Amino acid sequence: MRNVGTIDRLLRAVLGIILIAAPFVGSAEMLGPFAATAAWWWAPVVVGIVLLATAAFRFCPLYGILGIRTCRVR
Repeated sequence: MRNVGTIDRLLRAVLGIILIAAPFVGSAEMLGPFAATAAWWWAPVVVGIVLLATAAFRFCPLYGILGIRTCRVR
């Protein structure tokens, strides 16, 4: 069942792409002392993948739990 609308889907896709690309194009100086840890490098990539997946499937499990729908009911 779909619960992600068109605008929500577009925003998720754009933000997902930005988060996936950020560690590759950003500088380590932005993170300061956290730059050395792998978690700070991989966290945006993982979140970006989740956002892209929810945009592709038009379903967000968290929305399902909270009863939120940003799409039209058909």
